[in-house]
This record gives sequence, C-alpha cells and structure tokens, in this order.
Amino acid sequence: MLDIGLVRRDPGRVIACLERRGLEDARATIHAVAERDRARREALSRVNELKALRNRASKEIGAVRREGGDASEQIAVMREVRAEIAGLDAVVSEADSWLAEALVTIPNLPDDSVPRGGVEANRIVREWGIPPEFPFVPRPHWELGESLGILDLGAGAKVSGSGFTVLRGRGAALQRGLINWMIGLHAAEHRYEEVRVPYLVTARTMTGTGQLPKFAEESYVTQPDGLWLIPTAEVPVTNLHREEILNGISLPLKYVAYSPCFRREAGAAGRDTRGMLRVHQFDKVELVRFERPEASAAALEELTGEAARILELLGLHYRVVLLAAGDLGFSSALTYDLEVWAPGVAKWLEVSSCSNFRDFQARRAGIRYRPEPGAATAFLHTLNGSGLALPRLMVALLETYQQEDGSVRLPGVLAPVLGFTGITARA
Repeated sequence: MLDIGLVRRDPGRVIACLERRGLEDARATIHAVAERDRARREALSRVNELKALRNRASKEIGAVRREGGDASEQIAVMREVRAEIAGLDAVVSEADSWLAEALVTIPNLPDDSVPRGGVEANRIVREWGIPPEFPFVPRPHWELGESLGILDLGAGAKVSGSGFTVLRGRGAALQRGLINWMIGLHAAEHRYEEVRVPYLVTARTMTGTGQLPKFAEESYVTQPDGLWLIPTAEVPVTNLHREEILNGISLPLKYVAYSPCFRREAGAAGRDTRGMLRVHQFDKVELVRFERPEASAAALEELTGEAARILELLGLHYRVVLLAAGDLGFSSALTYDLEVWAPGVAKWLEVSSCSNFRDFQARRAGIRYRPEPGAATAFLHTLNGSGLALPRLMVALLETYQQEDGSVRLPGVLAPVLGFTGITARA
C-alpha cells in the first residue's frame, strides 16, 4: 500500500501520479485520506497530552491522600480526563480502521519513466528475432491441436464449461516438459530457489500482494472455508515472508515456483476466447524476488532478461513492451510485458509480465529487512515475473513450428527433456 508519510509530505505528487494512472477520483480520495490522517494525529496528540496529565495528577492525588488531605476535586477532574481519553481513543481507532480500508484500495504510484495513457501508449522497448515465414497459410493452434489429437476443447467444455481445455498425449507431455525445463533453467542458470506452494490461500494472503479487495470478482473463492484459489504463484511465494524482518545480508532472495493459476476473467467475454488464448485455469512458472530498494531497478532488468532467455532458447520472435500508467497492474510501479508472435492467429501474445512493486506489497504484507546489524528496519522491494506462462507459450510453439503437412517440429533444445522432437497425427 502507499506510504501514508508520502501522502502527508507531498499529496500533490501522489494525486498527480494516480491521475496518470487514470484514477478519476484521485484528488478526492487523497484529500480524504490526508484529512482523516490529520484528524487522527491531532486526536492522538491530545490523548498523549491527557495521559501525561493523568499520570501527573495520579501522583499528586496519591501525595494528598498520604497526607490525609481531600483529593475529591482532583479525582472528579480525572474522571473527565478519562472520559475524554476514551472518546479520543475511539476516534483514533475508527480513523485507523477507515485508513486501513481506504489505503488497500489505492493502487501503486507509477515510476516517472512510465508513459502517460492507456494501452495505446504502451511503448515497445526492444524486439528479438524475426517472424517466421511459411510457404503455406499458417493454421491457428486450435486447428493444429485438434488435428494432431493433442488439444481437446470439447472435453474441457464438457467437464468444466467454457474457458477450460484438455491436453492429450504429446500435448500434455509438451506442457509438462516445458514446465520442468523452465524451472530447471531458472534454478541452475539464474540461481533461483525452487519452492512448491499451496494453491489455496487465505484472504489475508491475497490482500498482501494486492489481489484483494480490488480483484475479488476476478478470483475464485471456496465455501465454506473462505480460501481463495491462487491467480498466480506470486501470491503464496511473496507471502512466505509476510510479517518477517529479513537479514539484509541475505538479499536478494530469488524463488521460482510452478503452479496452476485460476482466474474468473469476469468481463472478458468475447475477447480472444478461441482455443487456449484466454482460459480460466492455466499453468505458469513464476519468478519472485526480494530486493534492497537501491537494487530493485537493476533487478527488474535482470528478471526481464531471465524470462526472455526462455523465448530466445526456443527461437520465438518476441518483443518487450513498457506498459503505460493506465495499463499497469494495481500493485506495480513499472512493468515490462513479454509478447511473443503467434503466426497462426497473427497476434502478439503476452507470456510474461515482469514488475517492480517497490515497497507497495511489502507494506501490505509487513515484509521488512535490516540493512546491517543494529540498523533500523525498512521495507524491502518485491518483484515478480512469469518465467513463463502457459498455455500461450504452447500456442506460439505450435504455430511457429508447424509444418505444411500439419505436424509440428519442436526446437532441438527441448529434445532432452521431452524425449521427442515433433508431434504428428500418428503420435
């Protein structure tokens, strides 16, 4: 969440940053927060004055009583003081609750380098590779998958409804192999620690990374337990260190985790719904980092490069896109999207979002670090990125490496993991 201290010091900057995001009521929201915070601090200051007065009076009353005097007048005054303290304590408590509820609904401030505007203002930072050329009209993945017997959309719909898929045979093996290969590469080459995490989490955990309360309608929740199905492994992995103080010497901490991801995609009806382009359940390998604040900017560049390394090894044409302020995720200060070219559908498909959240998530989840022994604690910075997300990676692979006869010849780098180099209708 936002630093209330920043709201106090420079409300104008906070308002301007939120307006860059397109938050229409930014001025009213921040003014309301600042006013409630001011009233809280005034009440707290008065409470402290009255408590100091009460402590002095208690000593005086004790002295009068020891000397056999009448302290009834002082006692009556103290009754009034106690009543005023109780009233002010209630004011402070109510303000604390109000501020806590308000602050968790306000998004992060975009970095100064983030362009103003929405999706149309996203900026292409760089591009790698060249789009594949075919001596035939490339087919979309749903045609390829069904003709090869590896993608069963009908079965997915029958079992769970629209937005779910079933992979068969070498299609299922390809996805499993990609997951194992990506985790192995990030662990061995990029030095991430592999973790396996729960897929059901508490509301507090979802709130810690910013999914709640903003995205409650986009998420699945179980009843009667009130546990939430994770939309990404970022949620449980980041919360591994919730309410902890980390040793600055141990930073950075780098984790890689596989998980299925569950998203209701409310409001997404009709958008890229064919095949595996937009589904309610998908697999993803996630990278999460805990960094010192001064190192997080460089860490984001490194993280983005680590995710892009997968695409390069697979020989897939991709581009890196800097998201504009209006297209940023709720918790992000700066995000690079990795988009891969899928020739069958003739579209750029997002396969990774690499984000620097700065101290936004750390404040929500109470994750601090001690820079050095004896130093005061501070909030660290969190980052994450997909490394990579499936099934859009599968879409790009199938459509990029399709052959005229309808088969798919896979990149050689996958052969040791998969045990096969292609997919044909006979497989």
